[in-house]
Amino acid sequence: MPGDSAVERAFYFCALSIARAIYRVNALGLENLPTGGCLLVPNHITWVDAIILQLACPRPVRFIIDEEFYRKAKPREAIRRATERIEAGQIVCIFPEGQLSRTGTLARLQRGFEMIARHAQAPVVPVFLDQLWGSIFSFRGGKFFRKWPKHFPYRATVAFGPPLSADEATIARVHEDLLKLGADCFEQRPELHQHIARRALRGLKRSPFAALVIDGMDASKLSRGKLLGVSIALSRYLRKTFPEKRIAIVLPASKGAVVANLAVALADKVPVGLNFTASSEAIASAIGRAEIETAISAKQFHGRFPDLPWSRNIVFLDELLPKLKRQILFWWIAGIITPNFLLARWLGLPRHGGHEEAVLLFTSGSSGEPKGVVLSHHNVIGNVAQFTVMLDAGPDDSLLASLPFFHSFGSTVTLWYPLIEGTPIITYPSPLEAAKNAALVEKYKITVLLATPTFLRAYLRKSEPQQLRSARLVIVGAEKMPLDLSEKFFERFGKRVMEGYGLTETAPVVSVNLPDPIPERPDVTVQPLYRLGSVGKMASGIAAEIRNPETNEKLSLYDSGMLWLRGPNIFEGYLKDPKRTAEVLHDGWLKTGDIGRLDEDGFLYIEGRLSRFSKIGGEMVPHEVVEQKIIGALGLEGSERRIAICGVPDEAKGEALLLLTADPIEMDKLRTALNEARVPNLWIPKRSVVVENIPVLASGKLDIRRCQELAERSRNI
Repeated sequence: MPGDSAVERAFYFCALSIARAIYRVNALGLENLPTGGCLLVPNHITWVDAIILQLACPRPVRFIIDEEFYRKAKPREAIRRATERIEAGQIVCIFPEGQLSRTGTLARLQRGFEMIARHAQAPVVPVFLDQLWGSIFSFRGGKFFRKWPKHFPYRATVAFGPPLSADEATIARVHEDLLKLGADCFEQRPELHQHIARRALRGLKRSPFAALVIDGMDASKLSRGKLLGVSIALSRYLRKTFPEKRIAIVLPASKGAVVANLAVALADKVPVGLNFTASSEAIASAIGRAEIETAISAKQFHGRFPDLPWSRNIVFLDELLPKLKRQILFWWIAGIITPNFLLARWLGLPRHGGHEEAVLLFTSGSSGEPKGVVLSHHNVIGNVAQFTVMLDAGPDDSLLASLPFFHSFGSTVTLWYPLIEGTPIITYPSPLEAAKNAALVEKYKITVLLATPTFLRAYLRKSEPQQLRSARLVIVGAEKMPLDLSEKFFERFGKRVMEGYGLTETAPVVSVNLPDPIPERPDVTVQPLYRLGSVGKMASGIAAEIRNPETNEKLSLYDSGMLWLRGPNIFEGYLKDPKRTAEVLHDGWLKTGDIGRLDEDGFLYIEGRLSRFSKIGGEMVPHEVVEQKIIGALGLEGSERRIAICGVPDEAKGEALLLLTADPIEMDKLRTALNEARVPNLWIPKRSVVVENIPVLASGKLDIRRCQELAERSRNI
């Protein structure tokens, strides 16, 4: 424990003096520190965490060195000394991870702090250190020290949580509290209060001559400077011509769609991504609810959808932009030479966006009528910041942007993230055309491929292994990743598929698997970022709780139950729908509708949507798990979706399982196969119904509402 000798105290004093000149530490929750002795348990990000913590804490802190407790065979001596200090009214600190973070995320907590707390019967105070990942003393970029500081002075936030009793301070509870403190710290970041157009302006003015958007259809390029010039010219036209708050964008992923979205934001209006693959009824509902009077599209694209319920005014980019050539040239030059703050003021952009509506997206409506999801500037900027850390893109990285921008993943990750952070994108209007997309990956050496499992199957059929050689990351979301698909993709392309999780209501990224870091030395323990079957570790700044789905009673973070989330990316509510908003938002927490759990390493497991469970004889039966058991029993791996499980009323047990199948199935044979696989009898469907095809949405997700309609119809026949 430092501070025991005059030499150590002198060294400590000098170190603190130097640190005060380098760091600006913002301390939160100091009122939570007990007046007597206590045990601090912080996360461990950098070599200077002890100094940062002491800068934040008004009282001297005695540190238990990790080597002393975790790696030497003398923990009993360390416990005795720590107990004496605490009983003497001092603050003692131990880093419960037992090692420095190699990933920027919370590693598994060791049991040492529990032993100290119970031996001393001392209050335990969880502490979170934020904004230090990326400092020269952290391992970001795969190395300590050998990097230049990005800021000076360096800002850090330290949050002290409410004290826990020795009995309360279990690993699961401290893990949960550290995540909550991380969310509190993240909220202190000043960029979260800005306007997305100002953030994009800042990003585009860096390296204005570098290409940001390449259109995969015609290979045309837009530099950051030209993109800004075109978008400003269009934004001035929109601001002058259309007074309404929201403007719809009806375009596939393309350079035109990038320009349209940015221009609407620069006009201080709200871009509304309309799903042109949805039904006419769903689109009409969205237009009515959002009070859309104007849409941006292209003449040729408009002609492909004559039956679409178009808005009253339509701006055709291919007709308008040629008429704005002079304005585009003017703003192109002005955008390059005018300083950021002056340009933003010239364009009349608000200094703050915060919780004001920035983007409006409509859910795919897999279990009902599409809902308008209001994402604020705070949400989009926050999720971009979270994804930036996860992706950790380098100068040679680029993204394939084929997911539509009306899809939340496409909107945040392949539209606003590149605009704000500057990672180049190659656009293509359809994620379904795997051969064309694979050719673009090969041609432009794309490093990050984003898809859904449904779209990934098409790559297996229509692309060659060498075409995806440049991809360092293949990330999938939107639906559960079938294990057989992951295995087949790895066999064919040598690429591990990284499954993630998100919702439109979370802007959307919550978690994602990533490649495990490479240890700098053979003796360093690898801290995993990938775990098969999970959806990865949660992004920075997201807190989680697991609650009983029926009673809302809080459970351990490691139990299965309803997943609730809190963080900067949690949406503001459903448009003009306070009832449904109140059902899912409570005191800043989002009820996801998904059954999940975390493990001790922080990996999130999603076990299914609550709407995809049936309560049979008092037991919760997961539809997705039953489907996977049937697929395995019948050897349906690798095929398109051919089955779906639905719940139907049952007089005896409240509910029963019904199997929808696109092919006739012998139920006796299926029951035998499932019994041999030791599937519980409650999980075996009573009967099957043959349908023409299993309904799916444009994203590849199962269309739960239509499946349920088919199941109900079969009961009435």
